[in-house]
Amino acid sequence: MNAPIDIERARFNMIEQQIRPRDVLDIDILALLHKVPRENFLPPAHRALAFVDMLIPLASPTEEALRSGRCMLEPKVEARLLQDLKVTPVDKVLEVGAGSGYMAALLASRAQRVISMEIDPEMARPARANLQQAGIHNAEVREGDGARGLAAEGPFDVILLSGSVAEVPAELLAQLKVGGRLGAIVGHDPVMRTTFIRRTGEASYTTEQPRDTPAPRLSNFPEPSRFHF
Repeated sequence: MNAPIDIERARFNMIEQQIRPRDVLDIDILALLHKVPRENFLPPAHRALAFVDMLIPLASPTEEALRSGRCMLEPKVEARLLQDLKVTPVDKVLEVGAGSGYMAALLASRAQRVISMEIDPEMARPARANLQQAGIHNAEVREGDGARGLAAEGPFDVILLSGSVAEVPAELLAQLKVGGRLGAIVGHDPVMRTTFIRRTGEASYTTEQPRDTPAPRLSNFPEPSRFHF
């Protein structure tokens, strides 16, 4: 018979062995990772995996869920994105790819308001329920094509793409406020880079790509040809 998992010890180990060594040193974010129960945002069958350094499937079959991006990103990836975006209490945030709702919960704990878009209704419903059960009142999940953003609700201080894309659509960049920033994982397997784009003027942007970060694709984003003649 398997011994029951010590949830708090597993959470502590996740933070100290996976997240802090990846230069996530913001004490408020580390405290937030202790506070928001990651395991409650997973299907019951996968809750034992909540603190493991891996992609966690959110649907069945497992291989298809991972291939199609219906999964939770690794804890270290979520934490680094959250730290690097520097979300503030006055920020309005758009997330693309709600997944389980966990990242929206983290963002909502630092922002004024979060709208998380999910193209798959079968994913949107449990994500919405997870946020409600967690008592998160300033985040909502909307069904829709996040590749087009949500211009009617913009502009946004922060946009986060919770998955990888071949390139960031100009339509999304146009929904950033001047001074706003967008975080995404951009590229093609096996070379993908964490990418942060800041809007510095009406038609000007700066881009930083600090590290390699592989991640599953978000649905419905364009896949431009990689071949040039």
